[in-house]
This record gives sequence, C-alpha cells and structure tokens, in this order.
Amino acid sequence: MENKIHVDTSWTLFLDRDGVINKRLVDDYVKHWGEFEFLEKVPETIAYCAKLFGTIVVVTNQQGIGKGLMTEEDLTDIHNNMKSQIESAGGRIDKVYFCPKLKTEQPNCRKPLPYMGYAAQKDFPQIDFKKSIMVGDSDSDMEFGSALGMTNIFITPESNKSDANLTGFKTTKLCDLTSILQDKGSSK
Repeated sequence: MENKIHVDTSWTLFLDRDGVINKRLVDDYVKHWGEFEFLEKVPETIAYCAKLFGTIVVVTNQQGIGKGLMTEEDLTDIHNNMKSQIESAGGRIDKVYFCPKLKTEQPNCRKPLPYMGYAAQKDFPQIDFKKSIMVGDSDSDMEFGSALGMTNIFITPESNKSDANLTGFKTTKLCDLTSILQDKGSSK
C-alpha cells in the first residue's frame, strides 16, 4: 500500500471528535467546555487540512445527551468553542454532526450506521464518499467509513488492534496526518 493519500479540494475530511480532536474522558463524557482538552497540535493540523480539503466535518456519537448528563445546548457550546479555537489557528470545521441517542434506541443515527455521512452529503452535495477520508479512534468509526466507501485512518495506540480490512492507515495522533496526506499538486 502506498504510504500517502493524494487529496485536493474536491475531497472531504470526516473527523470523529473524542479521542481524535480532544482528549477522551474514560468512562465519562465531555459535558461542558471546561472539560474539553485539545489533543497535541490539533488546531494547527486542522488548519493544514483546511488548505487541502474542500469540506471538513465532524461526526460524533454523543449519547451523554440521551443519558441526561448534558443538553444539546451544552454540546452546541462545546462545538462553538472548539470551532472558534480551530478558526483562530487558521482552520475550519464546516459542520458538526452528532447523534444524541442511546445505543439501544431505534431507529438510530449512531456510528457505525452511515446516517451522519448521508446528512453531511445532503448539506454538502459535492461530497463524494470515494474521495473522502474518515479519521477515527474506534472500530465503529472504521465501520462507518467503510460502509460509505471512504478511506479510513485509524488513530490508535500501537498496542490496540483494529480490523485490518477496515483500516487503510494507522497512526497514533491526528497531527501525523501531515505525513500521510499529500496535495495532488505537490511532488513526492
């Protein structure tokens, strides 16, 4: 497999949130902005990606809402602050899609089901899933990307194993994207 993904502004970047953009709280949820902590160089990495990708969206399961631990207004405040910090670094998130439902609720919009991907494509008709990358830290993120025909990048500690059939690339943090992505106009 080639060690670079050649992209241009016709491509879309799908990002999971917890564990990719911000520190995942073990057995808990980021319930307000004070609990949100960016991972290493994330705003700068998204600024780099904003030059390469035409569309950048976040797709995140947020069952803390369904459990009554936070409200949609709390989540909106977190996302508005997150987007503001990213914009201050020169980046952008075009839209955040979230599913507030519990795992057990039906029908369900949670990843790995493709609902949030189709919602993004409805809002941004230029999205071509074959020219999209899903970056996530869970098997459900990889299943989501695979179900839609995307290229997957799995963020994982070296000791974590994911289904190799679902993962195109592996890395330990989002800032490593700068070594995986290459602008189609750039030389190797």
